[in-house]
Amino acid sequence: MSKILNAYASIAGEDVINYMVQLSKPLAGKKVVHVNSTREGGGVAEILHKLVPLMTALGLDVTWEVISGREDFYKCTKGFHNALQGHRVSIGSALIEIYEDTNRENAERLRQLLADADFVFVHDPQPAALIRHISKRKGKWIWRCHIDCSRPHRPVWKYLRQYCSMYDASVFSLPDFAQKLPHPQYIIAPSIDPLSEKNIELPVEEVRAVTDGFGLDPELPLLVQVSRFDRFKDPLGVIEAFRQVRRHVPCQLVLAGGGASDDPEGEAVLEEVLMAASGEDDIHVLVLPPDSHRKINALQRAADIVIQKSTKEGFGLTVCEAMWKGKPVVGGDTGGIRIQVIDHYTGFKVRTPEGAALRIRYLLHHREKRIDMGKRAKRMVRENFLLTRHLREYLALMLSLMNGSGDRIDISSS
Repeated sequence: MSKILNAYASIAGEDVINYMVQLSKPLAGKKVVHVNSTREGGGVAEILHKLVPLMTALGLDVTWEVISGREDFYKCTKGFHNALQGHRVSIGSALIEIYEDTNRENAERLRQLLADADFVFVHDPQPAALIRHISKRKGKWIWRCHIDCSRPHRPVWKYLRQYCSMYDASVFSLPDFAQKLPHPQYIIAPSIDPLSEKNIELPVEEVRAVTDGFGLDPELPLLVQVSRFDRFKDPLGVIEAFRQVRRHVPCQLVLAGGGASDDPEGEAVLEEVLMAASGEDDIHVLVLPPDSHRKINALQRAADIVIQKSTKEGFGLTVCEAMWKGKPVVGGDTGGIRIQVIDHYTGFKVRTPEGAALRIRYLLHHREKRIDMGKRAKRMVRENFLLTRHLREYLALMLSLMNGSGDRIDISSS
């Protein structure tokens, strides 16, 4: 067993790794290509940074490609993202043309690689139209949607569906997100990597050095939300909830995050957050570069409560990250947060700033409850949301597609 597989076995268990090794044997040497729109920022990139090496360690020939585009391309795809999450967005024909031209240009650059691959995973709407331009496809193509598209704005979904329908299969994070498509659909929740710098254990001294470096008061309870500066993450709602809590309990708030290269709205949202927090000594808005994984780790470990008050959320990896560190989470009652945050068990689901404030106050007043919830939260992540489970389900998906209409998949060592 390779060094990387041994490292995961030490956390997930040898049985889990042995099962993955068995699943991967019929796939040995298969060419797999993942395609998305950014190498840094956001949950998709984080997952791929760890998923690709682990797939490679299992004997697959794996490549990760990132499409490129100009500003108007990302303006268009951000509109797609918002529309899939239910906003009534009008996307003009000029932006649609740029979207199609950008996909065609990237398809030309990647044509041979994509045509020769045994499996191509295309992540989210940005590169979805690539498939139209690769006519001679050797392998199976899978559209992997990480977005909460349970109630998409229909005109935009109708446009994107013409491309998504061309795939051999699609993957959604939750059953509620799935849409009618003429091919098999799979439900695979995202995951976190327990061995990444964002999730490994840290020395107490390092955690204290990070909090001291950001000017946090060690005597005040600490509330932390880590996320991109995105309206769907509701940072302004978090600030309002914090102010309501602080009227009754002295505390401090950290809003930590950055942007993604494929999100043109990030700067505007950050300006709104900075304006809302202006003059508040106990609100710390931290704009962190993409490689600040250990600092984010330290902030989550230092937190008394982690918040993820999203109004829409495909999954919410920061919820898993916090739970892995034994923290109760107050999260938005939406999307993938619902399958992670169990009321009174791993945290609380909320819909409003008032609801968030009420639950935060409760947790701050009940330390033993916080500790118990944190223990249960970590156990839940270990059993359900680690990268090893995620990859196991991808391997099963690939075997299913490779097996075609057969009623039996042979993963025997022979």
